[in-house]
Amino acid sequence: MDYTVNGETIAADEEGYITNLGDWSQDLAGVIAEAEDITMDDERWEVVNFLRDYYDEYQIAPAVRVLIKALKKTMGPEKGNNKYMYELFPYGPAKQACKIAGLPKPTGCV
Repeated sequence: MDYTVNGETIAADEEGYITNLGDWSQDLAGVIAEAEDITMDDERWEVVNFLRDYYDEYQIAPAVRVLIKALKKTMGPEKGNNKYMYELFPYGPAKQACKIAGLPKPTGCV
């Protein structure tokens, strides 16, 4: 499965995760989100940008429990909880958000 952004083809694996993290862009994130039936808004961008920063620091895509805990610490309990995250990313906050953020599939996600 590949994505086309601005006339350029971006390679992705069979689950839709891009194969080269350096190919990521905000335009690509929009294309991936669209494929996932997600409309990007400020709240979703906040999570995607948080994930990219987290990955830069730790070199790992966090599993959902770790993600929620880190978000709670950074953004407060009203955003760092399962209910809020599943409203934003109904098919799994860690899996969907990491895919849109151009990160590898989180460890522990099936």
